[in-house]
Amino acid sequence: MRATLDHIVLWVGDQLRALDFYERVVGFEGVRAREFRDGTAPFPSVRVSPQSIIDLMARADAPAVDEGFRAQGASGHRVNHICVALDRTDFEALRARVEAEGGDTSVTLEHSFGARGFAPHTFYFQDPDGNVVEARYYDEA
Repeated sequence: MRATLDHIVLWVGDQLRALDFYERVVGFEGVRAREFRDGTAPFPSVRVSPQSIIDLMARADAPAVDEGFRAQGASGHRVNHICVALDRTDFEALRARVEAEGGDTSVTLEHSFGARGFAPHTFYFQDPDGNVVEARYYDEA
C-alpha cells in the first residue's frame, strides 16, 4: 500500500493568528483563508505540499468535535510536533524568519532520521499556540 499524508489538525487559540504565522513566517499558502475570514468556512488551512495541508482548528470547538467523532477527550490536544522538509536555502530562510519574529531556533539535531532518510540538520521552533514544528533539509544526491 502506498499512501500520502492528507492533512494534520492543529488546535489553536486564535485561528487568524495561527494562519498569519503559518503564511507569513513559515511560508505556507493559505487554503480557504478568504472563505474563513468571510465566515463561509469553519476553519482555515495551510498547504504544506500539493498533497498535504494543515487544518487550523479552534481549540474551543474541541468538545463539539469529540461529540461528532463519538470520542470523548480525543480532541483539543497538541501533537508532539510536526516536521517540514525544505531545500537548504528555504531551510535557512525559514530559520531567519522565525528568529526575526523572536522565535527560538536553538534546539537542533544532526543526522536525524525522517521519511527520506537522514537529514544533516534540523531545528525546532514553536508556533504562537505552542505547537512544536521541526524544520529539516535532506542532502540531494
